[in-house]
Amino acid sequence: MIKKKKIAEASIPTASMADIAFLLLLFFLVSTVIDVDTGIGLTLPEYVPPEEQEQVKVDPDRMAAILINENGDVLIDGEFVSVFQVKNTLKPRITSKIDLPLNKKLIVSVKTDRKTIYNVYITALDQIKMAFFEVRDEHANARYGKKYNDLIPEQQKEVRDAVPIIISLAEPEVIKK
Repeated sequence: MIKKKKIAEASIPTASMADIAFLLLLFFLVSTVIDVDTGIGLTLPEYVPPEEQEQVKVDPDRMAAILINENGDVLIDGEFVSVFQVKNTLKPRITSKIDLPLNKKLIVSVKTDRKTIYNVYITALDQIKMAFFEVRDEHANARYGKKYNDLIPEQQKEVRDAVPIIISLAEPEVIKK
């Protein structure tokens, strides 16, 4: 009789597998960058008690009143506009105020409903800022032949003074039912 030779089975040592898995986990935890949302970069005014606040009358021609309701509808001075048309609607009004003194520049007032969709609000703010930035670029190009970002700091200040970004964020009204 012929005896069959037993073939040794191949085996993988698993004693250090847990150590390797732990080290890989630790490596990925340490080397991963966690993106932290920082929020909207707005400069808020200092708090002034209501009895100390000064009421200033503003010429209605200087104001661009933007209202955003809870459905995401945007009204500019009472006319319905798509959120993505805000920039094109504001640009001519900003441009028409370039050569006027600071107290005659356009003020964009944004007022929302308490239930306004956050994404629509942010998109509207972005559109407003883009309108001001594009007018700044056009003004810089007409005056210096360069875009605003390519100007030296003194020229940028002059363009900022000619086209200041004045946005008023009004407190949402309380909805009474």
